[in-house]
Amino acid sequence: MTEQATLGASGSPGVPVELTRFVVGEHPLGEVLRRVAQEGVKHIPQASQVSVTLLDRKGSGRSVAFTGDLAAVLDERQYDDGFGPCMDAAQSGISVSVADTSAPDQLYPDYVAVARRRGVTSSVSSGLTTSHVMDGINVYCTDGRPLAEETVRLTQEFADVATAALANAALHEEAVAEAEHLRTAMESRAVIEQAKGIVMALHGCDAEEAFRQLSRTSQNANRKLRDVAADLVNAARSGELTR
Repeated sequence: MTEQATLGASGSPGVPVELTRFVVGEHPLGEVLRRVAQEGVKHIPQASQVSVTLLDRKGSGRSVAFTGDLAAVLDERQYDDGFGPCMDAAQSGISVSVADTSAPDQLYPDYVAVARRRGVTSSVSSGLTTSHVMDGINVYCTDGRPLAEETVRLTQEFADVATAALANAALHEEAVAEAEHLRTAMESRAVIEQAKGIVMALHGCDAEEAFRQLSRTSQNANRKLRDVAADLVNAARSGELTR
C-alpha cells in the first residue's frame, strides 16, 4: 500500500505526501503550483475551484495557477479592485473566509455580490508571507453549504505547500545567480592573469608591476580592468600586439 496523504491534526486526510516531495528545481515552479491547485480541488472539502495568488513588490496580484475560469475571474476582479479576500490574505499572511455569500453585513460586499452571481456560496483564502514572497491559495465553493472548519484547515495546509514552493524557487534562483556570478568572476580572473603574463613578457617586469600597469590603463581609459585585460589578450592572439 502506498502513502497517499498525510494526516491533519484531527486525523483526517491532509496534503498528499507526494505533493510535498514535488520540489522546485526538479520541476518548474509553474508546474509545482498548478499541481498544488489541482490537488487542492481533490483533497480540500467543498472546493470547486482553487487558485494560487502571488503579489509582486508593488502589491499587484496575479494568479500563477488556477483550476478553472471561475477562480481566474474572481481573482482578477479582486486584483483590479486592489482588495478582497485573496488580496488581503496574501498581504496579511492570515486566512480570510467568506462563510456564506448569502449572509448580510459582508466585509467584502462587492466581491460577495459578484461571487454569489457566479454560484459561489463560500470561499476561503489563506496567505503566508516569507522573507521572499507574499502569496496565498484561494478556494471557491459552490456546494450550497456554509464554509466548514475542515475546509479552512486544509486550505491553510495547501497554502503552506505553495509558500514553500515559492520560497524554494527564490532560493534556487539566488543559487543559480550566485553560481553564474562566480563563473564570471573566475573567467575574469583568468583573463587578467593572462594579461599580466603578456605585460611581464613585453616589459620584463614582475607580476606586481604588470598588474599596476593594467590597473593604470584601466583607470586612465575609465574602463573595467577585465575589459582592458581581454583586449590585450585578444590583441596578442591576433598578432596585433606590439611592444
